[in-house]
Amino acid sequence: MYDICDSDIATTSPEALADWNAMVLAFLAHGTETPTHLGSLLTRQPDLAIAQAAKGLFSMLMGRRELVATAAEAHTLALAAGPVDLRARGWTDALGHWLAGSPTRAIAALEAVLGANPRDTMTMKVIHAIRFVLGDATGMRASVERALPHHDDTHACRGYALGCHAFALEETGDYDAAERAGRAGLQLATDDAWGLHAVAHVYDMTARSKEGIRLIADNDGAWMHCNNFRYHVWWHKALLHLDLGDIAEVLSLYDQKIRADKTDDYRDIANATSLLMRLELEGVDVGGRWDELAAFSEARSGDGCLVFADLHYVLALTGAGKEDAARTMVARVRREAGTETDMGQIFDDPGQAAAHGLAAFGEGCYDTAFRALASARPKMPTVGGSHAQRDVFERMTVDAGLRAGYLDETETILNDRLARRAGQADTFTETRLAQIDAARREPVAIPAQ
Repeated sequence: MYDICDSDIATTSPEALADWNAMVLAFLAHGTETPTHLGSLLTRQPDLAIAQAAKGLFSMLMGRRELVATAAEAHTLALAAGPVDLRARGWTDALGHWLAGSPTRAIAALEAVLGANPRDTMTMKVIHAIRFVLGDATGMRASVERALPHHDDTHACRGYALGCHAFALEETGDYDAAERAGRAGLQLATDDAWGLHAVAHVYDMTARSKEGIRLIADNDGAWMHCNNFRYHVWWHKALLHLDLGDIAEVLSLYDQKIRADKTDDYRDIANATSLLMRLELEGVDVGGRWDELAAFSEARSGDGCLVFADLHYVLALTGAGKEDAARTMVARVRREAGTETDMGQIFDDPGQAAAHGLAAFGEGCYDTAFRALASARPKMPTVGGSHAQRDVFERMTVDAGLRAGYLDETETILNDRLARRAGQADTFTETRLAQIDAARREPVAIPAQ
């Protein structure tokens, strides 16, 4: 049988095929029903190798230590399925590589599957997701652009492919093309939250906050159906309001939308901690909002699955004043840096320096924080996430430099940040450049003779 992506799937059951297709569409749209459809499929046909591999890969993407065992069990069941087609074998091999500590080899296995059938949107999206975890924007774009010509107007999933292309274009700095691709994708897939959010990224990076707010408000059908990804869209809206100085609206969005559900998913913790830190950098008193984030983060201190997650856990702990717990987390990051895995290399550089710098910032040691964060900066994209997500670390580097008196070095970072944003200054850039100018105009005290 062939699925909605024009890809073969080893089932003779129309009901199983319907479950798979529903799962594919839900996954592409970041829908809440993804695990429901996958669970129904596995109940109906537990020996379907690609379904077990999907369960395992989805578990690994969650970045939770306890789900590694779930992924390993799924891998065992996928292997036990016996002779399988090229697609299922590639997915199973990819899961095995990731479990062995190499998401890069997992990507290679999936790229082979996509190369054999570039119309396979589901495989393309999983590759996209893993490359996102690794911060590989260039590879993300190249992967999508190999598949996109095969997603013509007859392809049922063309809109979602365009959404992935829009995000990859934005992350590689092609903002005009990203906006066009994202809006075109939304015309075909009106529930494509990823494509909508790619356009929101464009507006964030080009300092068009009012347009971004309007985009999100006018297209709620694209993201209100989502799983916790809808919190991330609310987060984007909050960033845009923050740029406009509308602090009351930012805090309202935080309390009523972004943290309405007190989850410990690392992506939700990242949304919350990075927003609170941005607010504090602007002198806003966020009250006790750090406390519940710190409690969740301390409980996840043994995960060590993703550097991106751990850095946000450090933010939560320092924000709540839990300096000892933050130091414990930094020490664990240092231990992870010694492991012979892909993630171990990222923990080594830039993870160690970044974690140390964030903890030092929380303790008010701005000289140490600046030097550590500035040294981590060249490789920070490898921790994963997007430019917008990692910008909290950039802002902290800048503010640490300002507070420690590194005016020239800080100005260089700000100018580099400005260049990556198409030369469009947001409020943060304008205020910090003004602070540098003011600091340079201050009279220098002459010591008494």
